[in-house]
Amino acid sequence: MAKDAGRQIEQLRKEIRRHDHLYYVLNRPEISDRRYDALFAELAELERANPELVTPDSPTQRVAGQPLEGFTTVRHAVPMLSMDNTYSAEELRAFDERVRRQLDGGTYDYVVELKIDGLAISLRYEEGILVAGATRGDGESGDDVTANIRTIKAIPLVLLGNGGIPAVLEVRGEVYMPTSSFVELNRLREEAGEPCFANPRNAAAGSLKLLEARITASRNLSFFAYSTGQLSAPLGVDHYETLERFRKLGLPVNPHIKKARDIDEVIDICVDWDHNRHDLDYQIDGMVIKVNRFDQRDILGATGRAPRWCISYKFAAEQAETVVESIDVQVGKSGILTPVANLRPVLLAGTTVKRASLHNFDEVRRLDVREGDTVVIEKAGEIIPQVVEVKKEQRQTRAAPFKLPSRCPNCGGPVKRDEEGVYIRCLNSACSGQLKERLKYFAGRGQMDIEHLGPALIEQLIETGLVKGFADLYRLRKEQLAGLDRMAEKSASNVIEAIQESKRRPLWRLIAALGIRHIGGQSAQILAEHFGSLEAIGAATQQELAGVDQIGPTMAESVYQYFHEPDTTAVIEELLKAGVSPEQLKTRRSDKLAGMTFVVTGTLENFSRQQAEQAIRQAGAKPSSSVSRKTDFVLAGDNPGSKLEKALKLGVKVIDEQEFVKMLGN
Repeated sequence: MAKDAGRQIEQLRKEIRRHDHLYYVLNRPEISDRRYDALFAELAELERANPELVTPDSPTQRVAGQPLEGFTTVRHAVPMLSMDNTYSAEELRAFDERVRRQLDGGTYDYVVELKIDGLAISLRYEEGILVAGATRGDGESGDDVTANIRTIKAIPLVLLGNGGIPAVLEVRGEVYMPTSSFVELNRLREEAGEPCFANPRNAAAGSLKLLEARITASRNLSFFAYSTGQLSAPLGVDHYETLERFRKLGLPVNPHIKKARDIDEVIDICVDWDHNRHDLDYQIDGMVIKVNRFDQRDILGATGRAPRWCISYKFAAEQAETVVESIDVQVGKSGILTPVANLRPVLLAGTTVKRASLHNFDEVRRLDVREGDTVVIEKAGEIIPQVVEVKKEQRQTRAAPFKLPSRCPNCGGPVKRDEEGVYIRCLNSACSGQLKERLKYFAGRGQMDIEHLGPALIEQLIETGLVKGFADLYRLRKEQLAGLDRMAEKSASNVIEAIQESKRRPLWRLIAALGIRHIGGQSAQILAEHFGSLEAIGAATQQELAGVDQIGPTMAESVYQYFHEPDTTAVIEELLKAGVSPEQLKTRRSDKLAGMTFVVTGTLENFSRQQAEQAIRQAGAKPSSSVSRKTDFVLAGDNPGSKLEKALKLGVKVIDEQEFVKMLGN
């Protein structure tokens, strides 16, 4: 009897896997959803009657029974590198020229793929069975999300084929949420009174990081495979052949991938998709161009962060037309008043946009934007919505110009235009609007880096009167927090612990966190290294401050005034009384790079900008913010921008992160 049940179970599993392959990979279903559900139910019933025959790779075992307590970190056997970006046909041609030069004019072709806007994932198969799934993380290691990965029906638990499957096969790809699923998910969340996701990518990322796999299973995530990681045996001699093998193994590969004979064909494909991307049921933000042959990739190699054999072509910012329903004025941490347009909701680049910054009142006057105007908005860097054009021909005759504020909209206090004439500031240092923004900045990652202290909690702390300044954060008790809205005892403990940990942050972080005008992370590090303590900075004359390398007269005046204002000196005294004791910077390790000047540009994998510049100083060199002929090296990370272009024009040597670490001797 058990043998018969075993044969039935195995046959049903094969049948269900075949239909999964037809549906998710080939997009060619043979049976109805109802028939599929009947097969699945039959298998589940047989397994319930014969629990000893249940195996982890069965289609019924996609969802874990118990919620996870957290995600463990796993190290990628082969790093998941990032890619360089391009934004024009000219930049694509420049990439092609570099490839041609490095391949000594040899014949080569490209594979062009859609750049799915989702979450990069690595899947590990051993003997054809899915054993692990991990997020990209920092490229070297990521979170183990195996339980949630198993819920995605597009990802096979067992690879197809009776032979030729490598003993170890790591598959790299993108987990994404179809647009239709995203719309439905937000509809259900809105009905339930829950906040909506901003865009499909955020929804996919959030769903994959849930501790309850059953919820992830309900989110209808999908997957496309696009490359390999660790392999015990190759799948093909080139990339296109490997993707074809993926399909045969039951892995979903995007159907729109194409070969291109040359860069002209690549550009034609990119332009076509820029026009047609909205026809897809998923978001793409560009195209990926890869040299096809693996032996040629080996010749081209990689920098410390990105392969030289591939590049992404990013689409231009999308625009949308909508109506300005009203204009509000917000107060920033330094008292600057910022006009914000409240918009008739409009979908832009996968996000429903309701607000857009107008930057300052000169911009309002330049655009002549008024309430009721029809405007064109776009997302700067696909992130921040901004008004770029006013359709004045559609303006209603009754629309009046926007009036400059004469009082602070938050506290009603007096306001004044800056000497530069660009910004208007609230002069009331006790303004709660300013305090909220100052606290958000103080606790931010680039400053005191206080985890769990988010904007909503800060707002409650101010409204309840528990916090009236920076030092009050360090006097908070767990019992006080536990009484706040949505603040359980465990959450309160986490907040208090994070605040206490921040007491021993490096000196430069505290200087940056104080919010001194014109002083950011880099200048805070310069001041911390030069003077060594808050007391020494406060005792310095304006001339002494201005004499510090890279601290000019404007910064020096700002720092001097800050440390000689009774209100702000009291802030520092209160912080010290509350137990804040910043760690001093380590003394310089060596003079091996003495006299050299470095410019850091782009995003690095293993250093923040501040950490890289601190390492430069500790090696005796000088970090600079601008490239000139006197610059010795430009350290280029991801998305380097115009500084890299200028370095290349001037002939300044450009190094990657790997070379930088070697120079430091780490």
